[in-house]
Amino acid sequence: MPDRDYREDPSPRAWPGADPAAGRPDDPDVSSAERRRRRARFLRDLAEARELRDRVQPRRAKTARLRHAMRMRTFRW
Repeated sequence: MPDRDYREDPSPRAWPGADPAAGRPDDPDVSSAERRRRRARFLRDLAEARELRDRVQPRRAKTARLRHAMRMRTFRW
């Protein structure tokens, strides 16, 4: 709403440690290694969340598997 001057949730730029330029080392190898480490951690967390969802909702997981298999069968290489 344009008439409000505040928000309950600040923008991500206002969060501490969210500044992309802050704390970035000058060595590109270190920053790319750190980026790969963070990406790997994110992908592990994502896979863990997917496995948890599949365990909690087995019917939805089964239909998703069947739908994926159907897409793969009808896909033209």
